[in-house]
Parts: sequence; structure tokens; C-alpha cells
Amino acid sequence: MTEVPIRFRASCTECRATTELDVEAFRLTVGRSRERTFYTFTCPGCGSNVRRMAGERIVEALTGAGVRTMRLHLGEQPPAVP
Repeated sequence: MTEVPIRFRASCTECRATTELDVEAFRLTVGRSRERTFYTFTCPGCGSNVRRMAGERIVEALTGAGVRTMRLHLGEQPPAVP
């Protein structure tokens, strides 16, 4: 049985085009807060680098599909050096 590639629909903030992209086209960045959690992709129509906020449901969908993810927080911060 052939596995169907997972694709997500995304809209460009510059040219307003809506397209479907493979998971390889996305990058997810998870920060300490909602304001610092976002996904990025390059619009195939106009070539713009698009950055969109990612809520909990989007984070779950993208990570579940295998989108490359970078976490900006990894636990406790090291103590400040005086």
C-alpha cells in the first residue's frame, strides 16, 4: 500500500495565495509563550518568507505530521554569571 504524503493548506500574507504544501516546506518554532510560537514557509507563488502564529492545535498537527521543530526553551535557564 502506498503512503499518501501529508499536506497542509497555507495562505501567504503577502500575495494572499492559498496553496497546499508538503510537511518538508514548513518549519515550526516553539517558544515559551503563544506569541513566540510560529511556523514558517516560503510561498511558492511569490517567494515571500511567511511567518504565522501557531496555536496549540496547529503545533499538534504539525509535530504529529513530522514537521521539523525547533524549541526555544529547554527547561531551566543557567544562572547568571556576576
